[in-house]
Amino acid sequence: MSAATSTDSESIAARIRAEVDRALQRGIKGLEYMSSGGPALGGTPRDLIHQRGTLALYHYRPMTDEIYRVPLLLVMAVTNRGYILDLAPGQSLVEFLLKQGYDVFVIDWNPPRPNEKQLRLEDYTQDFIPDSIQRVQQASGVDDVTLVGYCMGGVLSTIYTALHPTGPVKNLAVFTTPIDFSQMALFAKWSDKRYFDVDRLVDTVGNAPPEMIYRSFDMLRPADRLVGKVQLLDNLWNDEFVKGYRMFDRWASDILPLPGEFFRQTTKEFMWDNKLVKNALVLGGRRVDLSKIKVPLFHAVAEHDHIVPYAAAKPLVAMVGSKDKEEVVLKGGHVSVVAGANAVKRLWPRLDAWLGKRST
Repeated sequence: MSAATSTDSESIAARIRAEVDRALQRGIKGLEYMSSGGPALGGTPRDLIHQRGTLALYHYRPMTDEIYRVPLLLVMAVTNRGYILDLAPGQSLVEFLLKQGYDVFVIDWNPPRPNEKQLRLEDYTQDFIPDSIQRVQQASGVDDVTLVGYCMGGVLSTIYTALHPTGPVKNLAVFTTPIDFSQMALFAKWSDKRYFDVDRLVDTVGNAPPEMIYRSFDMLRPADRLVGKVQLLDNLWNDEFVKGYRMFDRWASDILPLPGEFFRQTTKEFMWDNKLVKNALVLGGRRVDLSKIKVPLFHAVAEHDHIVPYAAAKPLVAMVGSKDKEEVVLKGGHVSVVAGANAVKRLWPRLDAWLGKRST
């Protein structure tokens, strides 16, 4: 046998052994996967400083001696749990901000109770957010607050800031925030008023069930879940891959119901009439005019966002009246733009650089 043939045989044998070892690891890790509950999430130390029904306001404990003067109030999307911003050590936006010296508060949401089915946009933007801001002011001893909103949390933060142009919001930073709902193509088709009887749904079931909301997100890319399972099976030997998969899969499946009237109102006002982009939304007798926003604005959007496409988020920067405003288009999707390895390298440093100059 020639030296070349011997080397080729050894190489093939090595690859076979590697594949056999990997297959054995898949089997072992598969049993562990089925029997374990997955990694703990949202472990950064924090204190609950206020809770009222669906609203929960947390204050994270500082990690540095020197803290920026202006506190941050993060506002989560009303359909999702806040731990996407605090997945695990090294993969937590909250932890990153604390280590950079920010004073961090978060508005998280609990499932709305049956008696909260009457909650509307007015309750979120004219009660929950201002009440939380007042408590942040009391806890920090500072009048100014930076609002940081994710997805629909960004919509609520933008509406609040437009309705309170003279303060106390000092800066507004939002991620993947829809403004032109006509550009959310599949959502627009599913909620078409010719076929979707939102009044009957809300009048019948009260709060919009989480299963319906989960399936609507899932149907945007129906093959993604199957592809994800195949990738998981192929990578069961890889502990880091499995850990990341479990964290994101758990969060994506942990959907909250929506208050019935909030769902009815946003369907009609946003999906049907697209009032936000038209500056025609009226809440509590006051028109939401985005041009009244004058504070510094930072808007991060994702190139491959299938939930809030770039076209849906794009109008915000042009519509606000701020002189200091910045749009950042980053690689990634709706979730990976804010959490995970992609966010660690791209969004977080950009956000820190922007906030640092405006938080003293």
